[in-house]
Amino acid sequence: MDLVGGKWKAAILYHLKDGAKRYSELRKEIPSVTEMILSLQLKQLEKDGLVSRKVQGKKTPIKVEYSLTDYGSTLVPVLEAITQWGNQPILDKREFLKEINNK
Repeated sequence: MDLVGGKWKAAILYHLKDGAKRYSELRKEIPSVTEMILSLQLKQLEKDGLVSRKVQGKKTPIKVEYSLTDYGSTLVPVLEAITQWGNQPILDKREFLKEINNK
């Protein structure tokens, strides 16, 4: 849990599960995270071997992409299960509301 615990790591990993993303793309997909926190969390995930950072080009603008490592990819089923579990109360409530409206 030390590797993926906290408020943002699982969200970052979830957004990287479908492929590499640039920092700006992650910022758009997770708008409530601050730039500093996103940067720190990406560095920590890279240090822990879950995310890789690929730098392309030597002159500005340098393109940097983040992606899951093979080790990080092993978390995808867990992330999807957590997402499904977290969405279930919303889906259940919607079904409950449909039943009330039909009566």
